[in-house]
Amino acid sequence: MRQAGGLCFCHPLNLTSATAPSSHQHHHHHPTSLHKPFLKLSRKTHEVRPTAWLQHVCCAGPAAVDSYKHEAHPPPHHHPHHHHQMHAEDIDLLQWMHNQGLPPCKIQLKEWITHNGMGKPIHYVAASQDVHAGELVLSVPWALVVTLERVLGNETIAELLTTNKLSELACLALYLMYEKKRGTESFWYPFIRELDRQRGRGQVAVESPLLWSSEELNDYFTGSPMKDIVLERLEGIKREYEELDTVWFMAGSLFKQYPYDIPTEAFSFKIFKQAFVAVQSCVVHLQGVSLARRFALIPLGPPLLGYKSNCKAMLKVMGDHVQLEVDRPYKAGEPIVVWCGPQPNSRLLLNYGFVDEDNPHDRLSVEAALNTKDPLYQAKRTIVQRHNKFTIQTFQFYKGKEQETLLDMLPYLRLAHLSDLEVLDSVFAAEGPVCPASSCNERAVLEQLSDYFTNRLAGYRTSLTEDESLLKDMHISPKKRVATQLMRIEKEILVRTLEEIQKFQDQLPNDTVSPCRGPYVPKLK
Repeated sequence: MRQAGGLCFCHPLNLTSATAPSSHQHHHHHPTSLHKPFLKLSRKTHEVRPTAWLQHVCCAGPAAVDSYKHEAHPPPHHHPHHHHQMHAEDIDLLQWMHNQGLPPCKIQLKEWITHNGMGKPIHYVAASQDVHAGELVLSVPWALVVTLERVLGNETIAELLTTNKLSELACLALYLMYEKKRGTESFWYPFIRELDRQRGRGQVAVESPLLWSSEELNDYFTGSPMKDIVLERLEGIKREYEELDTVWFMAGSLFKQYPYDIPTEAFSFKIFKQAFVAVQSCVVHLQGVSLARRFALIPLGPPLLGYKSNCKAMLKVMGDHVQLEVDRPYKAGEPIVVWCGPQPNSRLLLNYGFVDEDNPHDRLSVEAALNTKDPLYQAKRTIVQRHNKFTIQTFQFYKGKEQETLLDMLPYLRLAHLSDLEVLDSVFAAEGPVCPASSCNERAVLEQLSDYFTNRLAGYRTSLTEDESLLKDMHISPKKRVATQLMRIEKEILVRTLEEIQKFQDQLPNDTVSPCRGPYVPKLK
């Protein structure tokens, strides 16, 4: 048996009537990036014959995975000899899907040449003919969709695993790792091969930052919260990896027939991370279905289907198919896009490796906390809770709505700065930059905010002007380009917030005294 080279996952071991452990959520599919096979198959592994349902389960190209029948016996057309014919190395993903029951559709797979022509081109889904808004272009049979219900063979087990140790993503990733181990014997070989081609790259041929080196994270995200977001997610993936064996034993009856090595012995953390990232980039979050079917791998879904923040088209379950109706007209050959959900660009980059400049959901978080050493801490705590706030409160500064967030934040900071018990209750009634408590307190609040946002902006290595120049450079690396796009958006939010703070400061009375910062100012981070 040959290994399907370069996929982020290793060829999955055969699971018996159930596959991988439980997992996590997502809407897109991205291949993981590896240039070499991750595991060497032992002779024993080669001799293992796939279990019945595994012969049906598959993971199609951009977010696809076949679903197996619930019966324990393979259907006649999945006889081993036919199986090999079906997985000839030259079989096209789309043709393979048609062979498995995909109805005629109005899409085609096209190639996009990557940066400087380096590496394999990536595939994307495009219209095969002119289509109108509202037109059905794709209808994937439920038998070609992989969910936890299908992977684990039992909805109860699926729910058990997803509500305890593992996320849906970890479950699906483990399944694909075992399935990849089977190489061309796998029913899903055409999809796994497509994932190898994508190598974990998103729709702009960039891997998720979860697969970037430490040096790249430091170089490209200095000053940005993105670096901490990446490191936090990596810690979460590590915890998932450490729980794989637990799930293996929890679902022991499903693996009895074929005693493979337990997950952490069969796969290194590096391989699991690559598989996890590939799955998170292609999983689709289906609506109106049970928990065990909610997170699905769908052939010809993302990342072959591009994502767009202002798109309204979604993959939807209609009867025994998952269908796509477009929300806009397309000319033949134009790439087709679907909605990615209300996700900020930090998440789009983390999960799918791209930044959408038209994204209306971008935001920066600011955490404000009452000083616990303040003698008035308990009194202030009672007041903020009465106004549906917390002693540690996060404020989201959305792009274009910076003033709204400032107006929400000002009463909290006014209260935090005050040292006079008699006027504590009055500050939440004040609006704008005029506070009845104290004019010097008001200037202290605005000054603290101004200093905070100024320092945060100064933490970046480049200015907005320099970012604009970088993005005009056609030779900039894809990773640096998406990182610069993200940080430019972050800086724009910071700059606009500082402008709003300055407007508030300008509205203060001319006779306002110097700011009077007390000894227990709130903490901002």
